[in-house]
Amino acid sequence: MDFDSAASKQLSLKGVSCPINYVRICLALETLESNETLQVEIDKGEPESMVIPGLKEKGYVVEVFQKKASSIILKITCSDE
Repeated sequence: MDFDSAASKQLSLKGVSCPINYVRICLALETLESNETLQVEIDKGEPESMVIPGLKEKGYVVEVFQKKASSIILKITCSDE
């Protein structure tokens, strides 16, 4: 995995189906403080199309950090709220 070492926490969820990957990401985000980041690797396709909008709807800042052949690494930042 090519995670950014500056991220507060990293999580690999390759091969984990929806909605389990979304739930695990939300649980990991609950442990972070304001402005900390979580980097998570998820599969492309359904996980990508379900997780990103769901997290943005909850108020998280979501960026695609890296795209790979079958997965992507997301950088998720907790907001100040």
